Amino acid sequence: MAKPDQVTEDIRYLGSVLGSIIAEQEGEDTFNLVESARTLAFDIARGRRSMSDLVEMFRDIDPRRANPVIRAFSTFALMSNLVEDLHDERMRIAQLDEGVVAPDSTLEATWTKFKAAGITADQVRDVLSRAQVAPVLTAHPTETRRRTVFDAQKHISELMVQRHELMTGSPSPRIAAQIESIERDIRRRMTILWQTALIRVARPRIEDEIEVGLRYYTLSLLQEIPALNADVMKYVRDSYGQDVPERAVLRPGSWIGGDHDGNPYVTADTLRYAVNRAAHTVLKYYEAQLYALEHELSISDRISEVTVDLIALATKGHNEVPSRVDEPYRRAIHGMRGRMRQTIATLLGPELVEGTWHEIHEPYRSPEEFVADLTTIDASLRVSHDDIIAEDRLAQLQAAVASFGFHLYSMDLRQNSDSYEEVLTELFHAAEVCPCYQDLQEEEKIDLLLQELRTPRPVIPHGYLGFSESVQRELDIFREAAQAVQRFGRRMIPHCIISMAESVSDVLEPMVLLKEVGLIQAHGDHPSGGVDIIPLFETIDDLHGGSEILRQLWSLPLYRNYVQQRGNIQEVMLGYSDSNKDGGYFAANWALYGGEVSIVHACRDYGISLRLFHGRGGTVGRGGGPSYDAILAQPPGAVDGSVRITEQGEIVSAKYGTPETARRNLEALVSATLEASVLEVEQLDNADRAQQIMTEIAALSQRKYAALAHQDPGFLEYFMQSTPLREIGSLNIGSRPSSRKQTRSIDDLRAIPWVLSWSQSRVMLPGWYGVGTALKEWIESSDHPEERLAELRHLSKVWPFFTSVLSNMAQVMAKAEMDIAELYAQLIDDREVARRIHQQLREEFELTKEMFLHVTGHQELLADNPALARSVRSRFPYLLPLNVIQVEMMRRYRAGDHTDKVSLGIQLTMNGLATALRNSG
Repeated sequence: MAKPDQVTEDIRYLGSVLGSIIAEQEGEDTFNLVESARTLAFDIARGRRSMSDLVEMFRDIDPRRANPVIRAFSTFALMSNLVEDLHDERMRIAQLDEGVVAPDSTLEATWTKFKAAGITADQVRDVLSRAQVAPVLTAHPTETRRRTVFDAQKHISELMVQRHELMTGSPSPRIAAQIESIERDIRRRMTILWQTALIRVARPRIEDEIEVGLRYYTLSLLQEIPALNADVMKYVRDSYGQDVPERAVLRPGSWIGGDHDGNPYVTADTLRYAVNRAAHTVLKYYEAQLYALEHELSISDRISEVTVDLIALATKGHNEVPSRVDEPYRRAIHGMRGRMRQTIATLLGPELVEGTWHEIHEPYRSPEEFVADLTTIDASLRVSHDDIIAEDRLAQLQAAVASFGFHLYSMDLRQNSDSYEEVLTELFHAAEVCPCYQDLQEEEKIDLLLQELRTPRPVIPHGYLGFSESVQRELDIFREAAQAVQRFGRRMIPHCIISMAESVSDVLEPMVLLKEVGLIQAHGDHPSGGVDIIPLFETIDDLHGGSEILRQLWSLPLYRNYVQQRGNIQEVMLGYSDSNKDGGYFAANWALYGGEVSIVHACRDYGISLRLFHGRGGTVGRGGGPSYDAILAQPPGAVDGSVRITEQGEIVSAKYGTPETARRNLEALVSATLEASVLEVEQLDNADRAQQIMTEIAALSQRKYAALAHQDPGFLEYFMQSTPLREIGSLNIGSRPSSRKQTRSIDDLRAIPWVLSWSQSRVMLPGWYGVGTALKEWIESSDHPEERLAELRHLSKVWPFFTSVLSNMAQVMAKAEMDIAELYAQLIDDREVARRIHQQLREEFELTKEMFLHVTGHQELLADNPALARSVRSRFPYLLPLNVIQVEMMRRYRAGDHTDKVSLGIQLTMNGLATALRNSG
C-alpha cells in the first residue's frame, strides 16, 4: 500500500527534476532565487523565520525576474496534485487487493447497505423509475489551463506509474535501463511543460470555455458515465429481477453557452456552438466505436448462425467487398457507420465529414433508430451464444447511446428574473398587450401571463425590428434553443432556470417566451412541452419563502397541469453562493436545509415529486465539500431519486481529469443519491430539538456576519482593496463580467469573484466567519453550558448535516492563513480600517478554530481528513511565495504599472494559487 513517505519521495523527485530544468532553462540565478524562496517558505512554516523576510526578498523585484519564480511554484503545485492523485488511486487499489471492506461512496458499499437493510425489489424499481443524477459542468475563471498543460500532466502521470511499478520490482540491469529511459522521458515532458504558457494571455471566449468542458468527455466521461450506468443496471437486475426497466441513471448537463445570467457574451451563436460541438463530440465517438466494432466482428456466417434481421441490415450496408461476402456483421456495421457519418453531415454540416462514400446512406433520424440497429447486432450475437462478444464493446456503445443520445449533455438555459421581466415589458408593449408590464401588481402580472399561456396566438409582432439589443439577444437565444431541440431532441434543452426567483410571476414569465418559440404548446389550461421550469432560490429570504411560491404556483391549474405532463416532477434549484454572501456560512447552510424541508412538505401536500438542483461550487463557501457527504446531509425526502449538482473550476479537473478519478467521483454521486433515497440516513433522537438548536446558532452567526459584511462602513473598502477583486474584473480572467451590474454593491457581485477573492488573499471568509462567535454565545447563554456542549458534541457525531457543516468548515479553515491575509490588508489606503477589520478577522478565526475543536473533540482541524492534512503539511508552504509576489504585483498594478509582465504576474499567481488550493472559487 502506498505510504505518505512515498508521496513525499515522489514530490521531491519531481521537484528535483523541475529544479534542474529551471537551472538549465533560466540560469543559476533564477534557480537560486527559487531555492532561496522555497527554503525560506519552509522556515516560515516551521516558525524559524518571519514573513517579512519573504516580503523583503520580492520587494521591488523586476516582474521579468518574478514571473519564472511564479511559474516554478505553479508548476510545482501541478506536480504535487499529480503525485497525490496517483498515490490516492494506488492506495485505493491496494485496499481492494487486500480485501478491505468497500468504503462509503462506492456502489459496492451501497449494495451491501441495501442488503443489510432488507431493501425490496419494489423499492429499488420505484427509485430507479425517476432516478437522475446529473453532474452539470459550468465555466469558471480560475480554470484557464490550456489543453497542452493537461496533456503534459497526463503523460507525466502515466510515466510516474510505470516508474513506480519498475522500482517496486526486483532490481536488474534491464530494469535500471528502463527506469533511466522513463526518467529521461519525464524530464523531456516537464521541459516541454516549462516552456509552455500555463494560461492563455487573451481573455477566454465562451467558445474556449465550451471546449474546456468538452475536454473532460474525451478524457473520461464518454467512457465512465456509460460504464457506471451499465454497472448499476447489471447489479439491480441480477439482484432484483430482470424485469427492472432500463434506466440511464447518470445524465450529464452543461451551463457553458446557455447560462446568460449576467453574461452579455452568451448569444444565440454561442448556444449554437455549444450544442453543435456537444453533438459532434458524441456522434464522432459513436462513429469511432463503430469503426472498431467493424474491425473486431470478423464473424463468418459459414461458421456462426446469424439472424434474418442481421442479414437484412448487412444488405443495407452497401459493402460489396468480395472478402466480406461471408462477414455480415462487418457489412452491417459498415452501413451503420455510413449512416452515422451521414447523420453528422445532415445535422452539423457536410464539411465535418471526410470523403463522400457515406452519401448513399440515410441519416439516423433519432437515437432510437441507432439503438434499433445496435439491438439487431446484439440479438444476432446472442443467438449464436456469443454473449461474451455482445457484452463488450457493443454493450458499451449501447450504454453510451442510452446515456448521451445524440446530444451528449443537456444544456440548461439560465437567466435572472429581472431580465425576463424586461423582455416581456418590451414584448407586451410592442404587441400592444400591455403598455408597461413591469409596473403591474403581482396579481395583474399573473393574470396576464396565464392569459397568454392559454392561447396559441404569438405575442411577437411579425417582422417587428424595434426591440432593444438586450431583448433581441434573449429572443434569439430562445429561438436557437428551439432549433436545437428540433435537431437533437428534447433532451438537448430540457431545463429553463430563473435566477433570483422571488414570485410566481418570475416563474411564469419564461414560459411565455418558451411558448413563443414552440417549446411550450398552448392548450388552454393544459399546456404541454419538454422543458422543466426551474426556480432558483438564492438569498436567505428567498430560501425561506420558496415553498410558499411553489404552493402558489401549484394552486394554478395551468401550471399544475404543466408539471403533471412533465412527469409530475418539480425541479428546484438552490443557490449556495448568494445565500452565503447574504448571511454567512452557517446561516446560509441552515437556510438551505430549512428551505429544503419546507419544499419537501409542500411537495408531499400537492403529490409532486421533487428534484433538487444544487448550485454548488468547488469551494466550501459556495456549497462545496465532498459530494457524497453533502447529498447524505440533505433532509429526509429531499433526495427523491434525483439530484443535479453544478461542477466547476479547478475542482472539475481534480474530479474528472482521469478515468479513475471520474469513476470514483461519479460513483460517489450515484451511491449517495441511492442511499439518501432509500435508506434512513438521518436518525435523530429529537429532530425538533436539533432544528431549534441550529436555528438559534444560525441567527447568532448571521448577526455576527452581518455586523461585519453589511453594517461595518469599512468592510466594502477592506474587501475591494485587500483582495484581487478589481484585478479579476480588469484582467482577462473568464468570459463573464465579475458583477451582474456595474455597481460597487456586494449584492450585485457574482459569487465566483466573491469567493475567489477571499481565497486568493487566504482569508476564506465565506467558509467560516461568524461560526465561532455563534457556537460560543449559544453554549454560554445557558445556565448549564456543559449540557449544551454535550448536545452539540452528540449532534456532530450522529447528524450528517451538522457533521458535514463542521467538517467542510475545517477543510476551508486549514487553507486560510491570517499572516498572509495581513499582507493583503497592507494594500488598503485607510490604515485604520485595515487594522481594525483584520483584527476582527483574526480574532474570529482563532475563536472559530477553538470552538470547532471544543465541539468535535478533535485535536486538530483536519483530524478526519488525513489526505488534506498531508497536503497542508507537505506543500502549502510552497504557496507563500505565490501570495507574496501577488501582493507585490497588485501593489504595482494599482500604482499605475499596467505593463504586460505585471498583469501576467497577477494572472499567473491567481492560477497557481487556485491550482494549489484546488477548490478555491
